[in-house]
Amino acid sequence: MNTAYLVFVLGMLSAFGPFVIDMYLPALPEMTQVFDCSTASVQLGLTFCMVGLAVGQLFLGPMSDKYGRKPVLYLSLLLYIAATLLCCLSEGIEFFTFARFLQGLGGSGAIVYSRSCPTDLYSGRQLAKMIAIVGAVNGIAPVAAPVIGGFCAKFIGWRGIFYVLLGICIVITAMVIPVKETLPKSKRIQGSLLTSFKGFLSVYEAPGFGIYSTVFGLSMAALFAYISSTPFILQDFFGVSQLTFSLIFALNAVGIAIGAMLALKVSTTQKASFIGSLIGFLCAAAGLCICYFYQDIYIYEASVFLMLFFCGFIFTGATATAMNAGRKYAGAASAVIGAVGFIFGGLVSPIVSWGTILFTSFIICTIALGLSTLLLLVGGEKKHGVPVSTAKTQ
Repeated sequence: MNTAYLVFVLGMLSAFGPFVIDMYLPALPEMTQVFDCSTASVQLGLTFCMVGLAVGQLFLGPMSDKYGRKPVLYLSLLLYIAATLLCCLSEGIEFFTFARFLQGLGGSGAIVYSRSCPTDLYSGRQLAKMIAIVGAVNGIAPVAAPVIGGFCAKFIGWRGIFYVLLGICIVITAMVIPVKETLPKSKRIQGSLLTSFKGFLSVYEAPGFGIYSTVFGLSMAALFAYISSTPFILQDFFGVSQLTFSLIFALNAVGIAIGAMLALKVSTTQKASFIGSLIGFLCAAAGLCICYFYQDIYIYEASVFLMLFFCGFIFTGATATAMNAGRKYAGAASAVIGAVGFIFGGLVSPIVSWGTILFTSFIICTIALGLSTLLLLVGGEKKHGVPVSTAKTQ
């Protein structure tokens, strides 16, 4: 299998979750009119989708450890296709919300595969490189999805957005077919299906897994705090146009991607995680302090850009370290990491609107990245890190 082709497929699969969550956000006002319901009712589709993504990973991850990566991936993609079609055909908000839950369940298998597949094939620097690409996409996708969704909503409406998501999934399903199974039968979990769920206990017993999966979750909390708040901060607080907002969104997405790839220049993934957490924390804290006294869009954007840039270091470093630690049960490990990320992100998203959104968002980011730094100082010993830039491929 051509490595470049595999990288492209993994990147597309890793973007499933963010695109399923965020792409329809620009169409929310239109949907409240179509379904004749409140904004809160439409936003339940977002909540139920995130629940589906988190719960789905917790089931499909261990299943892939027992039955293989591709059969479980095919199952999840077929469920996603069916659920997305139901979203397109929805005539009531209750049916749409249920379809969104199923869509989240279906999309979760792609996220599990995007982490467990490279862990089956690689270790050391090669694993970190693959995780860096997945991390870059994971950082870009939540920011890029609303921008793309905005264009779709303008020209083809909210149903058109879901038809686009449906078409993307069909294409990716076809692209997965040539990819070989990465978990041979000899390495799969033996015994009953229940046995495979014991992998959750095993991965948390692996040195460093709990710390680095939590660090990843905290970085996702900072990312979702940014995503949830910045449309209101830029457009309502600072009064920028929709076009300017989209350009700033895109710029910050590029920053995340560059940070995720530059993490490979650090000697170990542990150091990359710590650098990202510490400097990201300092950027968020500086943004909070300066903006409290002097509210300027350039200061806000500089603080946010640098914070997200160093979050990219965490996406690569923490994910690679956690997956390397839990590689024996890679499906379960991927499930835990993904679920933790979506749970943390889902918890902070509603909180950013409390009080003054500019300050609240910075406070959440500062706390999340500060806790991440503290965790790494207390428990992130060097031995947990995966050698990246100075070691040979294992």
